[in-house]
Amino acid sequence: MKKIAVFPGSFDPITKGHESVIIRAIPLFDEIIIAVGQNPEKRAMFPLEKRLGWIKKVFMEVPAISVETYSGLTVDYCKRKGARYLLRGLRTSADFEFERSIGQTNKKLYPEIETVFLLTTPELTPINSSIVRDVYRNGGDASRFIPDGIKL
Repeated sequence: MKKIAVFPGSFDPITKGHESVIIRAIPLFDEIIIAVGQNPEKRAMFPLEKRLGWIKKVFMEVPAISVETYSGLTVDYCKRKGARYLLRGLRTSADFEFERSIGQTNKKLYPEIETVFLLTTPELTPINSSIVRDVYRNGGDASRFIPDGIKL
């Protein structure tokens, strides 16, 4: 059976932390779907098309990675894609507590799913999309926090 993982998120924008987790997960799975969630209650700073384009550019040389959009429950999306793994990155213990409750709920909804956590590398721990957006919004240089070749 093919090991398919879904790495869900808004990626508003993708950060070096996201990139690191995905690159380190490649040897663990046959396929990784980077799933950009469309949440009508969450207003994105960057348009969906831009976010998809950035992610595709970062991983264009990696055939095991695909990029898609979805809406609704992540576990329902995983069922449709035949994915049995959810990939999540953890920066802090607060991330773990939040992700653990979601992972346990997902397990109840879709017993075949396993949530796989990868720790963020120490140098990338302080980076998240909210901080990158704040730096960008206030005229700062956010380039050191996003993958190479991406222009906000």
